[in-house]
Amino acid sequence: MLAFAENFRESTREREGGFTMNATAERLDTERVFHDEQASERAVSFHSGRADLRFADEAYLDHETWIRPAFAQLGVLKGMNVLDYGCGHGMAAVVMARAGAAVSAFDLSPGYVREVRERAAANGVDVTAIAANGEELPYADQSFDAVWGCAILHHLDLAKAAAELKRVLKPGGVAVFCEPWGGNPFLSLARRWLPYPGKHRTPDERPLVSADLPPLRAAFPNLTVQGFQLLGMVRRVICSHALNGALDRVDRRLLRAVPALGNWCRYVVLTLPNG
Repeated sequence: MLAFAENFRESTREREGGFTMNATAERLDTERVFHDEQASERAVSFHSGRADLRFADEAYLDHETWIRPAFAQLGVLKGMNVLDYGCGHGMAAVVMARAGAAVSAFDLSPGYVREVRERAAANGVDVTAIAANGEELPYADQSFDAVWGCAILHHLDLAKAAAELKRVLKPGGVAVFCEPWGGNPFLSLARRWLPYPGKHRTPDERPLVSADLPPLRAAFPNLTVQGFQLLGMVRRVICSHALNGALDRVDRRLLRAVPALGNWCRYVVLTLPNG
């Protein structure tokens, strides 16, 4: 794993100004409405009902280069109590349930909660899904062996989220999050000015940077950060399977040889061992 964040903390803070977010009702309402609208748009596309919600594990695990390696950080899921933190469309919850985990899932958006329930039923697994706020989790202390989240922490007050994660994780458990990363100034410009699929975002959100990590590291001192898609980020604007595969192979070699290049990647995997 690439623990590069410390090396870039000061320079990134100066460039990005750090990341603080007030947990206001207005912000939560904005997030809820935005993601409910996304869920409604997705629901319209399910023309054949449950048949459209069925999928093979590979469709989720291989849809981005960081997902499968991040899942590996969760360990053996069979028999574990697992939380899908900000579950969205629920594909991760279904994959974890098929691996034998007892899965709870939540999302701020009731629309996405409906989708994950329907997706779980369509794929023949049990997932307990509710609408909730990641900064105030409705779960008992030490409820989970593992927590999974994808593109969720950068929406939240990280001090509050870290405290809640620490509270609901069992000793020896682990939380794994895949998050957009903002250490590359050229990528930041591209995100701002270039058109690409899935660009819509809420007004308050932006990628994490190194200066955002201290609240997470305070709660989880053994936090590690691994970068993905350095050169491979061009897949967002160039659709070429052969080219993307070649760039991914180059990325793996570069990031092994020069871990600090992880700060310039498009996404990171944050692994938070609890103890």
